[in-house]
Amino acid sequence: MDALDSFSGDGLVQSVRAYVKDYMQKYDASHGWDHIQRVVGLSRHIYAQTEDKSGLDLRIIQLSALLHDVGDRKYIKPDEDPTTMVLKVLESFGASVELAETVQTICGGVSYSSEIKDPARVTALIAKHPELAVVQDADRLDAIGAVGIGRVFTYSGARTARDMEDSLVHMDEKLLRLESMAKTAAGRALARERTERLRIFKMWWREEVAFAAPDDDDVVFDN
Repeated sequence: MDALDSFSGDGLVQSVRAYVKDYMQKYDASHGWDHIQRVVGLSRHIYAQTEDKSGLDLRIIQLSALLHDVGDRKYIKPDEDPTTMVLKVLESFGASVELAETVQTICGGVSYSSEIKDPARVTALIAKHPELAVVQDADRLDAIGAVGIGRVFTYSGARTARDMEDSLVHMDEKLLRLESMAKTAAGRALARERTERLRIFKMWWREEVAFAAPDDDDVVFDN
């Protein structure tokens, strides 16, 4: 069964699904609807592989995975408030205040940069909302491996002035660190495999770019 069909009878989930599918059209391909689909699927995989599910609510995981990039600070407009966007979407579809606040909190805790700035905050959030660990791992898994490589170059071309070598630096600075930050057992297992793919790719890259001829200005001729 498709991960997105598992709540086919849930009006709130389906309304959110339709909203997010339309909302993501404003983002570039590195953060498109297909990214959301993969994060939802990865979240459900991690949930299925988790032995102790007593503290996890799959509906909250589903909603958070769908909404985690709504209000992404890389894409928001000046007049938008990322701290309330998810909450307002959920309330507009009839979600309770408690559910809307919970999902907003989880979505606000997914960010890598936020965790780097304040890891204790994320630890505290996961203790209160363990669903965050699932969605966070799923989102970061989609940033590494073969798909992650594609997303790095797509984002670089669409949103930055980075050249291809700078994208490789980004892999060193961020992507190769994600395995050590995984929170779930299933997330760590997949992160290990995907991180190895990054390392292999970097090896291939270095082998291939080594054939580049030097610029004429770099060539030294003997007299």
